[in-house]
Amino acid sequence: MSGKENLKNIYAYIDGANLHKGIGELGWDLDYARFRVWLKDKYGVSKAYLFIGLIPKNKSLYTYLQESGFTLIFKETTYDVDGKAKGNCDAELVLNAMRDFYEAKFDKAVLVTGDGDFACLATFLLENSKLEVIIAPDSKKCSYFLRRIQAPIVYLKGLRHKLSSKRKSPQ
Repeated sequence: MSGKENLKNIYAYIDGANLHKGIGELGWDLDYARFRVWLKDKYGVSKAYLFIGLIPKNKSLYTYLQESGFTLIFKETTYDVDGKAKGNCDAELVLNAMRDFYEAKFDKAVLVTGDGDFACLATFLLENSKLEVIIAPDSKKCSYFLRRIQAPIVYLKGLRHKLSSKRKSPQ
């Protein structure tokens, strides 16, 4: 771990919908407990914020995620005409990361998303020597806007053997 062992606070900011959808499109289920351990072991992540839409029927999922070591940040959901829940957490993720930056709460940040909407945050963190890595589900689902900033990017697609769930996580 090139120097990471000297850093005390590495925070992860996780776009829950992007992670879940991206892994699902790869045809497997993420074991969130194993993923949390991997974040700690691989990058020294001490705090992992997971931004997620709040749907009351998913209480067991939220309990599982919290027991796995994630700090959940909820966004109230709305529903589209087809009844599909929408809980866009982008603004909350950026706001939390920027607040933590200005309050000097972390030494480095890990962004877990493939969404190009976060390129401005990734660029800001990179320019201020605070971006450790971007973690995206797959290179095909990682926005050009993230790829073009020349930040280190790790793709979870190749880590299925380490991070896939042997059973379904609570839904």
